[in-house]
This record gives sequence, C-alpha cells and structure tokens, in this order.
Amino acid sequence: MRDFPGRCCVPVPVRPNRRRSGYDGRRALPSQPLQSTVNRPRTSTIYDLAELAGTSASTVSAILNGSWQSRRISEETARRVQQLAQEHSFAVNRQASGLRRQRSGLIGMVIPTHEDRFFGALSQAFERMAHARGLCPLVVSTLRDGALEVETVRSLIAFRVEHLIVTGATRPDAISAECRKAGVRHVNVDLPGKKAPSVTSDNRWGAAELTRLLLARSRPPAAAPQDAICFLGGVRKEYATEQRLAGFREALAPHTPVADEHILCCGYDPEAARLAMAALYQRLGGLPRALLFSSGITLQGAIRFLRALPDAELAQCSFGSYDWDPYAECLRFPVHMVRQNVEGLMAEAFRAIDGDGLRAGQVVQVRPQLVEWGEG
Repeated sequence: MRDFPGRCCVPVPVRPNRRRSGYDGRRALPSQPLQSTVNRPRTSTIYDLAELAGTSASTVSAILNGSWQSRRISEETARRVQQLAQEHSFAVNRQASGLRRQRSGLIGMVIPTHEDRFFGALSQAFERMAHARGLCPLVVSTLRDGALEVETVRSLIAFRVEHLIVTGATRPDAISAECRKAGVRHVNVDLPGKKAPSVTSDNRWGAAELTRLLLARSRPPAAAPQDAICFLGGVRKEYATEQRLAGFREALAPHTPVADEHILCCGYDPEAARLAMAALYQRLGGLPRALLFSSGITLQGAIRFLRALPDAELAQCSFGSYDWDPYAECLRFPVHMVRQNVEGLMAEAFRAIDGDGLRAGQVVQVRPQLVEWGEG
C-alpha cells in the first residue's frame, strides 16, 4: 500500500515482474516443458573457418562463393578451406550472401505438371545443368493453370531467383512481363512466347515422321468407317498441338484427306483421353486404321479403354505416341513413339540463359528422335 500525503490511502496491487520471473500470464503445463537452446550446437561461422585455415574471412568468402581464382588465391588454400568447411559442416548462408553480392545463386524452373514423363525428364536435366554451373535449382509445378503460372513466377522473383526457365506455360508473355520488370533473364521451353527467346522440339517434323511410319505399318480395314487415320489429344490453337497437327496433315496429304471428325483435341487429362477414345471407338464401330496420340499423358488415358479390347482387335490398329515412355514396350500392342531430345532442349535453354545471343521472340527448334516399337 502506497501512502500519498493529503490523499486517501489506496491499495495498489503489486504485479509480478514478468521480465524478471519469466511469467507470461499463462499456466505452465507439466507435459510441455520449456524448450531450451542451451544445448544446441554452435554453428561454425566464416570467421571460425578463417582462424582454422590461418587466413582472412574475405579469402574464405571468396573460396566458398567460387570467386577465389579471380582473387588470385592459391589452389592449395582453396582446397584447405573447402576441406575444413566440409569437416565442420559449414553451409553457406545463401540469403545473406545474396544480399551482399546482389546475387542469390538461385535459378527457377516452372513446369505444368510432375506426372508427365517428358516434363519430369526436363526438370532432371535442368537440375543437373544448374548444379554444374554452381546454381541452386528450384522446380515448381503450376498444374496447367495460367493464373497460377504468373503467381508462381512472382513468388520465385520475390525469392530473388537470378534466372528462370519457363516450360510449357500457357501465358508465356505474361510471365515475360513479370521477369522484365524484375530484370530476371528467362527463356521459354516447349511452348514459345514473343517477349523472350524460346526453345521447342521440331514438332512438325516429328509428327510427320511418326505419321508416315504409322501409314507404312498399317493396312486398310475391311469396314469402311474404320479406314481412318486419327489424331487424339492436345489443345487447339496451342503451339505444340498445332505444329503436330501440321506434320500429321503433311504426311497424310499425298494419301488421304484429313476429316475434322478424325481429330479429337481433348486436352492433357488422362480421363478426358479415355472418354475421347471410347467415343471414337463407338462412332467408328471399332478402332481406326491408325491412331496418333499427341502426348504421353494422352496415351496413358487411352490405354485405360484399350486394355479391355481383345488382342486380335488391337492388332488391326497402328498406334503412335508423340512422347517416349520405356514402359510402352510392355504393352500388348506395338506403340511407335517420338522421343524428344531433352538434353538438347535444356542445353539450348541454358545457352539463352548464359546470354549467347538469342533474341526475344527467336525460336530454336531441336529435332526429336523417331523410335520404332522394339527399338527403344
């Protein structure tokens, strides 16, 4: 109780000193002991390594960030510091390093989906080539959602990626606008854009060669409605689909006209491909003479329908897929394929990232490989 002259004595409650006692106003639960950081091992710093190596912190920094040769640091010193860093589990703080050097060492890649074998192979090639350049790769799937593509790129830019490889994007120019604002060098792969260099497969050549092979390996059926060469999958007005359709028509032009009802662009969803395959079968009263699937995902969906058919019926159709899958060799029927040059595509993409003279809007085409069933 505090006594003030000339005033009434008013009792003043004395509150516990929270700062001194550690009291936080909540009741401690016996089952939840307070966590202590006392026993955590101390993380090695750049100064610790410098002391152990008998050199300066700036020398250690140059060795760890890869710029030691330009600083005229001896190879023996570099090896000694790298060995010490490994022995003491030292990891470079990329965020702090990026703030100091205005470089993060991060390179991003946006892909439509992880489930497609082609994009999975591309991302693996990307990671290998990024690591070879001393970069840390980040791969993000956008689920074939145009709005999510742009949102994802904004997030990657916020993480200070230095470069970006945009693969199979539905809105490549919108992504380019974001990258240009942030000064991020980028390149489109698989689907081209007008505001950045692009690298694609030679889709027209691949589809034309595959169609010619299907013609050579097929024979006209007895029933007239089934004497058709059909194209299944893809998206209308999408670059890759239109180029593959152009090659398909080019190969068929000397032999037979291509009817619109023989082209079924059902997208890249396996279930949609199954339904489209079933509808085509019902309309023709059986399988067509030959069938070209626009992608591996389309082939996967169509197999869900085809697996229920007898072998004799499957043998009447010549199948082809514009994408390679090693497990296709295990199917009950032959599937000829186009194998895209993943290493070549990614090498060209990194050539653009490295600033090797490719202009915005320029499209570099990489020829794929035709794989006849039994040769894969």
